[in-house]
Amino acid sequence: MSDQSEDFKQQSLKYHRLPKPGKVAITATKSMSNQRDLALAYSPGVAYACEAIVDDPAEAASLTARQNLVAVITNGTAVLGLGNIGPLASKPVMEGKGVLFKKFAGIDVFDIEINETDPDKFIDIVASLEPTFGGINLEDIKAPECFEIEEKLKQRMGIPVFHDDQHGTAIIATAALLNALSIQGKTVDEVRIVASGAGAAGMACLDLFVSLGVPKKNITVCDSKGVIYIGREGADQGRKKDYAIDSPHRTLADALVNADVFLGVSQAGLVTPEMVQSMAPNPLILALANPVPEIMPDVAKAARPDVMIATGRSDFPNQVNNVLCFPYIFRGALDVGATEINEAMKLACVKAIADLAKAPVGEEVLNAYGVKLEFGPNYIIPTPFDPRLISVIPAAVAKAAMESGVAARPLDDLAAYEKQLEAMIDKTGMSMRPVFTAARTNKKRILLTEGEEERVLFATKAIIEEGIGHPVLIGRPKRIQEKLDKLGLHMAIGKDFELIDQQNNVYYQQCIKHYHKRSARFGVDPHAARVDINTRPTILGAILVDLGLVDTMLCGTIGRFEGHLESILHVLKPRTGVIKPATLSMLITSKGTVFVSDTNVTENPTCDEIVNIAELAVLNVKKFGVIPKIAMLSHSNFGSKQGREQVDKMARAREILKAKYPELMVEGEMQADAALSHRVRHEVFPDNELTGNANILIMPNLDAANIGFNLMKVVAADGVTIGPMMMGLEHPVHILSRSATVRRIINMAAIAAVDAQDYIDMGFKP
Repeated sequence: MSDQSEDFKQQSLKYHRLPKPGKVAITATKSMSNQRDLALAYSPGVAYACEAIVDDPAEAASLTARQNLVAVITNGTAVLGLGNIGPLASKPVMEGKGVLFKKFAGIDVFDIEINETDPDKFIDIVASLEPTFGGINLEDIKAPECFEIEEKLKQRMGIPVFHDDQHGTAIIATAALLNALSIQGKTVDEVRIVASGAGAAGMACLDLFVSLGVPKKNITVCDSKGVIYIGREGADQGRKKDYAIDSPHRTLADALVNADVFLGVSQAGLVTPEMVQSMAPNPLILALANPVPEIMPDVAKAARPDVMIATGRSDFPNQVNNVLCFPYIFRGALDVGATEINEAMKLACVKAIADLAKAPVGEEVLNAYGVKLEFGPNYIIPTPFDPRLISVIPAAVAKAAMESGVAARPLDDLAAYEKQLEAMIDKTGMSMRPVFTAARTNKKRILLTEGEEERVLFATKAIIEEGIGHPVLIGRPKRIQEKLDKLGLHMAIGKDFELIDQQNNVYYQQCIKHYHKRSARFGVDPHAARVDINTRPTILGAILVDLGLVDTMLCGTIGRFEGHLESILHVLKPRTGVIKPATLSMLITSKGTVFVSDTNVTENPTCDEIVNIAELAVLNVKKFGVIPKIAMLSHSNFGSKQGREQVDKMARAREILKAKYPELMVEGEMQADAALSHRVRHEVFPDNELTGNANILIMPNLDAANIGFNLMKVVAADGVTIGPMMMGLEHPVHILSRSATVRRIINMAAIAAVDAQDYIDMGFKP
């Protein structure tokens, strides 16, 4: 073993051991913090849930976790790359499978390792588990027993039973075949396929090829003895008889001559360069033996530069990885209460995966792989880290289940279901939905000042596709076109988005004159004005907004927040009635959405400025369809520490707000735990007027706001944030953070668009 592999081994063992053994744990989804919770969760409250299920077994789907719970079950007789290692040693693999279910599709898993190799006994054990689970994922069970086990379980059980080693591999391989044929210019009814390997995965692949439309007569199958032909010894046994044909060929090498496709699920190094050279033009090789394929991609390409090759390895293009399939096919099946995963659902999965490979990839995929991916010979199937898989495949599978009549709980609105799936990609999706809907009703011209940034270009593509606005970019045409080509973003400058070149700006003279007028008293002379307009995109952007040439602006993906704010304040002033601009940041947590202010601007706001910040926060929070509930934060709880400047100003700010807006829910001064916990707050001050938890946290100073926000971002929100949102300027502009992701840019573009639609005066009614 090399030093490198020994090091990796030790890292793997450490990973599994620390900080606690294994990869999974059980987390409660309901509160268990007091006697009432205990009574509801267990005796006597649980009896009502039990009785409801007795009356109607379908209620188990809404009263228990069953409909989102899958069993990953094995007996450890055929663990990938390890063989028959038994059920106990296979447990790390099954835990890993459960983690993938949860990570990629939000499905909960119990891994079950069964110490039984007798197929009938194994079937009895698994079938008896049906009341517990919404679906069964069979894993790493050797052939030919796996065929019998799956088939009999499907007959006995009323929930999906899916042997992933067979069907997962088959679905991905068939998607690769479908796309390869489109590149080859061939059709399914004329393609000639040669397969090596007659085990579970091989037969499942061939079955799905046939379902796709490949004639059986066009398929030649080989095993360790050569071609399976009619009359050969053993050709009439088991599944082999389904693919035995009349053939003059006796060896794999003979069969591969002029073949269009090779499917390998057999052993390493089986295919030689000479065999590849004998195949038809633009051949497809699916070399799926693991960890070493039947032929290495570099060897195949050296023999035939026109070859398309897919393997099971992550270090080569076109990885046939079951994670592209199993989490998502179960997600769709569970969500409609499917009684099985049938051929129609598998084919729907195939076509969804194939279509996804033809769509332009996003920033997440680019960052994960570091190379441009565009549909073609080296990219015929999506990558495992493509986040769009969850939004595409389950919907296709659910639709197929409903149309084929196996959905016990058909969906009323497939489009709404697709939106729910999209929200699983982006945790901000549900919170942002009202804003996106509003942005689409009256599209605005959204200026993005750092147009040459790759994140901005990805966001521009999404802004167009989402229909939330008309993008206008600042940048050099040549440089932006180079970036578009590099990233594979099919957008035309001047057609899909407008471009303003600082060196060839049609608004130049108008901008110079206006900027000098605005900033002369900041020491900006006419020469400096020309330099700034030519070299500082944020200043140019602010001028374009102020002139009404664009409706709103985003900046900040490059440089410091303070520098951008200084540039903007050279041009734009606070709105009437606003003392000073401020920012509002949004956190999306498992317990709800929280807004924090002011996280970026005012170091130590006065009482009047605190009131102003709270008023601005209310305006912005309403855009999200949220009823504002304000907490004035301090280290004091409701007067427990009076006579201190920071405490007193927060208490006084609350009094002023209540006097101005009696119906506004605002409380304080209070500590953060009291703001975010109904129980804590009522123990301290039972007569407080907040219902539930506060959703707007007004901080006493910049240090508290910034520290508190960043702590919550990491600990409570898993880094899912929106903002910062600039508040209080005479025109809607926003300064992003340098770490802003593409999703955050898109979200802020929608917010900016809504700001531009209805920039409300300070005389508001909360």
